[in-house]
Amino acid sequence: MSGRTHARSCPERTCVGCRERTAKAHLLRIVAAEGACVPDPRGTLPGRGAYLHPVPGCLDQAVRRRAFTRALRAPGALDTKALRQYVEQATVADEATP
Repeated sequence: MSGRTHARSCPERTCVGCRERTAKAHLLRIVAAEGACVPDPRGTLPGRGAYLHPVPGCLDQAVRRRAFTRALRAPGALDTKALRQYVEQATVADEATP
């Protein structure tokens, strides 16, 4: 045996809200499109992405710290209405499942 492990490492990303490193699968990818933050749950939209835990607490922290503008390198403030609606729906759906 050569001492190598065969376990695959999973990619990690940092949440722009709480700054915690987590597996990429547990985070929601966000992209900037037409001056707004757009959720990208499949991770296929073009452009620079930022990652966020899909919970309202992390979203509030990211908005308060203006993290999306910095992480996405946007020239100005970004609208987060669509993102907030998506996160709230995801939270309600998670609470509904046993």
